[in-house]
Amino acid sequence: MTGMPTKAQQRADTTSALVATARELFAKNGYPHVSLAEIVKVAGVTKGALYHYFDGKEDLFRAVLQQVHQDVAVQVAAALDGDPWDRLLAGCRTFLTAATDLPNQRIMLVDAPAVLGWETWRAFDATTSMRHLVDVLQDLIDQRVFAEQPVEPLAHLLSGAMNEAALWLAASPQAERDLDNLMAALTALLEGLRTDRRLG
Repeated sequence: MTGMPTKAQQRADTTSALVATARELFAKNGYPHVSLAEIVKVAGVTKGALYHYFDGKEDLFRAVLQQVHQDVAVQVAAALDGDPWDRLLAGCRTFLTAATDLPNQRIMLVDAPAVLGWETWRAFDATTSMRHLVDVLQDLIDQRVFAEQPVEPLAHLLSGAMNEAALWLAASPQAERDLDNLMAALTALLEGLRTDRRLG
């Protein structure tokens, strides 16, 4: 006989339903065009339940953005196979692809900076995709593929370039072609950091 759900389970179920519903609606319609009334109706919960777990629409959006960043980081991590150089290129391409995927694009690149600001965006990125970038860059330095240097400045420099590239790619009418061109330019740029100047 199944017992009644615990408060922890109820909380998990309710917050999961709210975040999943909000994520779908934010991705489809954009933050400004989604109301809390619509979210609770689609999620099948009361507005009181929403306010029990979230301070309001912005707080719920923050939870959605955190989930999107985590999902993108999971995709980046899954691409990190092979030697550090191959992992770096694969991770960069995967980040650009995942960040500009339509359901993620609106939330990550359009609404998040406007709603929460770039500082919050960077804070989420620092604990997700940026962490993988730091790790692979440190491996490249440790293996002397890149010259000995502090890894944090290099990671932030590359991350900034990637974020700007993602914004540009998101607005491209020919994203697949431009992704290939971006990766060619990025690869050439990173080749310049190699101590062995390996080509290809």
